[in-house]
Amino acid sequence: MRLRKVKNALDKLKESPYFIFDGKDYKGKWGNVFSNDRAIHIEIGCGKGQFILKLAEQNPDINYIAIEKYDSVLLRVKEKLDKNPQDNVRLVLFNAVEIESYFESGEVARIYLNFSDPWPKNCHEKRRLTSSKYLEQYENILKEGGKVFQKTDNRKFFEYSLQSWNNNGWHLERISLDLHKDTELYPDNITTEFEDKWSEVGPIYRLEAYKK
Repeated sequence: MRLRKVKNALDKLKESPYFIFDGKDYKGKWGNVFSNDRAIHIEIGCGKGQFILKLAEQNPDINYIAIEKYDSVLLRVKEKLDKNPQDNVRLVLFNAVEIESYFESGEVARIYLNFSDPWPKNCHEKRRLTSSKYLEQYENILKEGGKVFQKTDNRKFFEYSLQSWNNNGWHLERISLDLHKDTELYPDNITTEFEDKWSEVGPIYRLEAYKK
């Protein structure tokens, strides 16, 4: 699907009190951004924000950071926040390859990876958000007991991810091969826009990963 570029999207984002222009300045200081010391949860690739905004609404005592690399997409999250303000949400524009430049060791309690680009070609493996390069960074920024939650509709990517988590010493739990049928295991699943659109086409895969 072609991304529709919005003219002056970055300028419009800068007008928002929820947008953090240079998140690198707040590495190790995100508590100052929210003016509290509550747990920080991040979503890498937040899309239009349906998932993280609903999560933030349900959990006002947790700080959420929505990360997106496309300003035109992040602008949609900003527009939703304009209509329904949420003080425990901030928006940051950057590519996840730089994640350790934005968060200090042990600063993040939870990471969400929802329907990340599977990058199916072998030559693009290092771009996958569950490749060893990224898993090492997640381990570094997660606090003790922190977790990564992953959802995808791509079976091959999920199988690759299972192997990658395992090979890199992560522990897996609550694995689902058809999330929307596992209603007893996941009664409170919050969906993304992509999930709403494509879940009827095929199963949604889910897991939780952590390191002891």
